[in-house]
Amino acid sequence: MPNRLAESTSPYLLQHADNPVDWWPWGEEAFAEARRRDVPVLLSVGYAACHWCHVMAHESFEDEATAELMNANFVNVKVDREERPDVDAVYMEATQAMTGHGGWPMTCFLTPEGEPFHCGTYYPPAPRQGMPSFAQLLQAVGEAWRERGDEVREAAARIVAQLTEQASPLPVSTVDDSVLAGAVSRLMTDFDANNGGFGGAPKFPPSMVLEFLLRHHERTGSVEALTMVEDTYEAMARGGMYDQLAGGFARYSVDASWVVPHFEKMLYDNALLLRGYAHLARRTGSALARRVATETAEFLIGEMLTDEGAFAASLDADTEGVEGLTYAWTPAQLTDVLGEEDGAWAAHLLEVTEGGTFEHGMSTLQLCSDPDDAERWERVRAQLLGARKGRPQPARDDKVVTAWNGMAIAALADAGAALDRPQWIEAATSAADFLLSTNRLSGRLLRSSRGGVAGTAAGVLEDYGCLAEGLLALYQATTEPKWIDLAQQLLDTALDRFGDPNAVGVFYDTADDAEKLVRRPSDVSDNASPCGSSSLAGALLTASALVGAERAARYRDAAEHAISRAGLLAARAPRFAGWWLAVAEARERGPIQVAIVGAAGDERRQELARAALSALPGGALLLVGEPDEGPLLANRPLVDGGPAAYVCRGYVCDRPVTSVDEVLSALS
Repeated sequence: MPNRLAESTSPYLLQHADNPVDWWPWGEEAFAEARRRDVPVLLSVGYAACHWCHVMAHESFEDEATAELMNANFVNVKVDREERPDVDAVYMEATQAMTGHGGWPMTCFLTPEGEPFHCGTYYPPAPRQGMPSFAQLLQAVGEAWRERGDEVREAAARIVAQLTEQASPLPVSTVDDSVLAGAVSRLMTDFDANNGGFGGAPKFPPSMVLEFLLRHHERTGSVEALTMVEDTYEAMARGGMYDQLAGGFARYSVDASWVVPHFEKMLYDNALLLRGYAHLARRTGSALARRVATETAEFLIGEMLTDEGAFAASLDADTEGVEGLTYAWTPAQLTDVLGEEDGAWAAHLLEVTEGGTFEHGMSTLQLCSDPDDAERWERVRAQLLGARKGRPQPARDDKVVTAWNGMAIAALADAGAALDRPQWIEAATSAADFLLSTNRLSGRLLRSSRGGVAGTAAGVLEDYGCLAEGLLALYQATTEPKWIDLAQQLLDTALDRFGDPNAVGVFYDTADDAEKLVRRPSDVSDNASPCGSSSLAGALLTASALVGAERAARYRDAAEHAISRAGLLAARAPRFAGWWLAVAEARERGPIQVAIVGAAGDERRQELARAALSALPGGALLLVGEPDEGPLLANRPLVDGGPAAYVCRGYVCDRPVTSVDEVLSALS
């Protein structure tokens, strides 16, 4: 049978290219084949770093007998959720509606018209805990289609109609200081005061919620908000979810104490966490936050950078089919590498026990307190990392996802400026150059590329919002005009192509000329990363202070309307509105804009810039340059022939100041 996945730019699809299953990529050809054969479509959705996707692949998709059932009764379609988030969103909504939960691998049975009639997630090879085996499910669905096909089609049509009916936009709602304060109060009720974070196990890094809380503290002085931020960031950094040897964070912790991670490392998590830890370091001077930000940036550049200069999507959860094989240790293994004395010291320091904190007597590495001998720790760390590099390593999904790279660009540009690491800004610049040359076609974004070869999937709203955010951060870090020009092009396209013409402030996740699915997705909740609408709102708000007056008004109005559509979500479920709340906090302060003018090379200009960077709150803007070098610097002359700083909040500006103390006072 033809190998239709062999030319894919998705490593996940390539993992399945040699299965005995007759896989088709997503597309009209697969559905035409289903209509020709009059069989359902079996849609399987996952991603390359997903542990249970690998398990189901080994148990079922590599099994000849299971593949024979699939091929005989279905047209089988394999989708990488990271390449096609629109497809994933539509059918995940159906899966959650039918089962009450979702996740990956996702398994959906569709009519040849794409309408779902039975959905689930992982299915075992034999009946287990009330679940049918995958083979039993295949036989039952195939039989239902053959014997009651008209009923199945009618049920599928009803499901789509119900999902469409329930998908009306949220009503317009005010997001003001009382809503923001209320969100903090609601978050406090979910806060885990013992372990940091929110709720119980499993625990995901609440990056966007923490950014909101930190911005809220900066605006109001809220001690409670700062406590939640500091406690959570410290707990995550000390625990096993953080890679104590090489830097970088795993996807989530399976327990409430951040001890045992689900080992996959995702680009978006690390980009968001880098930005957050850098912000905390800037705000509080925390040495831990500075160290973690530095190590996370070095992880991104050292482990995730592709040959083309952009960033790979993820590192796998498994190594040779075993979770944690690369990362977990026993006391004996530490001793083998370090010797008796250092091995015992490291075991105590890193919480590596005889019984193990993970599985099979193995332990994840935790650093619950700073070592009493920093020089010894650096030597031990280097030895352990060197030994770990000799172990089998997790696979890397090296496709370049536009939105996630946008987040990485923003994080590296922001953190590089705040922590004075110009090499991070250079890495962000290289990634941006690559994206705009490869992941863009005729002015429109593509979702991803691999090995310098562009994928075929169109960019979705989060690609436009996140990349625009990255380019705006890069513009502030470099003052290179092309970045603001390109950001405006992306924002204009997003406003023109993704907005709902019948509901102001509402945006779809797909463009008006994108492939038509059974429903046009429009998700307003922030989950693992900012949703498309909130990422766009944040970029629009930032851009409104950096561009000329005509565009500024359009961008500001669009951001305001979008925020108002998320007000109900922000008030009732702030854990799923983290970026919306962070953007609203920036809006509540203006946002703050700092323009520092002076001649290039003037040391006083640099002193003012360093002072501003040290005190800049989240969501604020800073541009340094010569007078009239862009809209934010326009009509802002030198003072007494020397550098000056102009601080504005929204439409109101303070008098220009010329000393470091005055800049710090203006931003305090």
